[in-house]
Amino acid sequence: MVLNSRDVVVVGAGKIGATVAELLAGRGGHRVTLADRDAARLAALDTGVPIAKAAIDVESAPGTLAGLARGKFAIVSAAPYHLTARVADAARDAGVHYLDLTEDVASTRHVKQLAELGASAFVPQCGLAPGFVSIVANDLARRFDTLDSIRLRVGALPRFPSNALNYNLTWSTDGVINEYCEPCEAIVGGVRREVPALEEREEFALDGVTYEAFNTSGGLGTLCETYLGRVRELNYRTIRYPGHAAIMKTLLHDLRLRDRRHVLKDILEHALPATLQDVVIIVVTVSGLRAGRYVQETYANKIYGSDLNGRTRSAIQVTTAAGICAILDLLSEGVLPSRGFVRQEDVPLDLFLRNRFGQIYAATPGNLSRPPHHPAAPKARESRGMATAG
Repeated sequence: MVLNSRDVVVVGAGKIGATVAELLAGRGGHRVTLADRDAARLAALDTGVPIAKAAIDVESAPGTLAGLARGKFAIVSAAPYHLTARVADAARDAGVHYLDLTEDVASTRHVKQLAELGASAFVPQCGLAPGFVSIVANDLARRFDTLDSIRLRVGALPRFPSNALNYNLTWSTDGVINEYCEPCEAIVGGVRREVPALEEREEFALDGVTYEAFNTSGGLGTLCETYLGRVRELNYRTIRYPGHAAIMKTLLHDLRLRDRRHVLKDILEHALPATLQDVVIIVVTVSGLRAGRYVQETYANKIYGSDLNGRTRSAIQVTTAAGICAILDLLSEGVLPSRGFVRQEDVPLDLFLRNRFGQIYAATPGNLSRPPHHPAAPKARESRGMATAG
């Protein structure tokens, strides 16, 4: 089947899905159909660029999605993690490429199984983490003769926290709860293990601000599989302001809300306001031997929100949407395999950053990594690329 690389179906009209559709239809020049089960949400959505809309309930009628996608280039899933498998099934049935943003480990295993027999490319975990951080980690790791450790730290934080959790809702509440509850993959002492979420808390400072980081599920993507036997330590931890992990542990464990996630979701969405004034922090550190010396290399970056078609988008919206849009571009250009399971670490960092969407991550003057003007914004120095310490 010949696929038209300009025709794309985006599933999920939430914060991220709408931004993905807008980027692809606007800057990307794609013909986009945005699908969601909520017809009222679709009708109320003003994207600022021409986008077709389709009210489809993927959970109850997955065949409808396959019919919509047949003959198009790809299905891009920005649906909740529990629908990932159904959307991937629809892509297989339609014979089109598949990309998603999921951090859910079980969903990715299902996508990998589909890719083994499918006639198109299946590219999961195309967002920020998992996603871009895996591309960075792989680029740093290939510079070493022998690897010792790979550590990924990522967080989307409010720039002006105003509650005890020091947190605002910046993306999927279901996704946040899932990554705080599910086991986390890691390599410890050269052995692949599952470690508990919210544990192994650490503190560090960046640009004079203190943060905490702790285990969360899904951020490593397929890196454990890729680097097993090649590295002593590999882990992913989410960045928050200090105090957040302790309160979440009380809610999830002491009050047993991990067993009543719908209750916790209701509490968080009614108590924590959303904000567009956020910052995405990325720190990836790799250590090992190079030319006989034990050295460390670190990528660190802060990315702020920006305007898109005259409307403000949060940093997590921009970075997540830009990640999957860049991968779609590289797939349509033939840079990535057109069949089978494609890992994020298969994506060359230099090509990603040169991409029209990937440039959002490049910490250079004039792009979206620069903080918008705000009279109350804290003064902070932005990390601009790579720093090496020996």
